Amino acid sequence: MDEVLASVAEKIKNFAVIYVVDITEVPDFNTMYELYDPSTVMFFFRNKHIMIDLGTGNNNKINWALKDKQEFIDIVETVYRGARKGRGLVTAPKDYSTKYRY
Repeated sequence: MDEVLASVAEKIKNFAVIYVVDITEVPDFNTMYELYDPSTVMFFFRNKHIMIDLGTGNNNKINWALKDKQEFIDIVETVYRGARKGRGLVTAPKDYSTKYRY
């Protein structure tokens, strides 16, 4: 996931900034957002947490590794467009539920 984040940082610099946070340094943040996975992506817009409906049931964060750069760019762009319109919950461009994997 780190490689994807680093590689898309330049492409999304006009509408997003990527921050890496060590969760051992900020324990208050861990309890507030239930951070316990090794890699978690969350979205904020003007100090407000933006939730994203990925079809997984957990709308707060992405807690799995995305391998496709364009897929991540599409998610970030969708979140940005929705957040600019004042939405607190946006729908992902792709459904990540497991019902289509079988």
